[in-house]
Amino acid sequence: MAAKQVNPTRMELTRLKKKRITAIRGHKLLKDKRDELMRQYLDLVRENMEVRKKVEAGIRSANKNFVIAKAGMSEAALNTALMAPKCKEKPGIFQIDFLADQNIYSYGFAFTSGDLDGAVKSLADVLPDMIRLAECEKACQLMAAEIEKTRRRVNALEHVIIPETEQSIKYITMKLDENERSTQIRLMKVKDMMLEETHHYSEK
Repeated sequence: MAAKQVNPTRMELTRLKKKRITAIRGHKLLKDKRDELMRQYLDLVRENMEVRKKVEAGIRSANKNFVIAKAGMSEAALNTALMAPKCKEKPGIFQIDFLADQNIYSYGFAFTSGDLDGAVKSLADVLPDMIRLAECEKACQLMAAEIEKTRRRVNALEHVIIPETEQSIKYITMKLDENERSTQIRLMKVKDMMLEETHHYSEK
């Protein structure tokens, strides 16, 4: 259907042949890009699974420690001790100050238990993995979207653009050949008419 809508000229044929070459080259590049993205995506998914296991184990450990700490302190004292955070967050950047000075405790030690210190330490230990997990999951989402977009482009080139271009090239080639044959037949008829008019005979 698409082939019948093209203008059957040599200029259009040349343009379509160039388009086909570009489309085939683009198809190969996009397939290579898709394959490389898939390889990176699988590596990232594996890392994501490993980090998630570490985070879940760390959170379970931190929760157990907080339960023990809560059992040895009043709820008011626990809430007061944990009211002021030590980790500061800036837009777009996680800045973990306590990693630099190793001071992860936002409270004094006079009215808190050692169990709370262990609970805070266990949570601080898992925080870098939690941040890395968030990065991995976001990267997986972005890469999956890019893979899907690349896959759609590859399919469009492979199943629509390249076949339609080749169909149009075939159609124009056939039309040009047909026009050339018609022109040759007309020229032969003109030649026969001129011979007959000039020499009163026809060339059989």
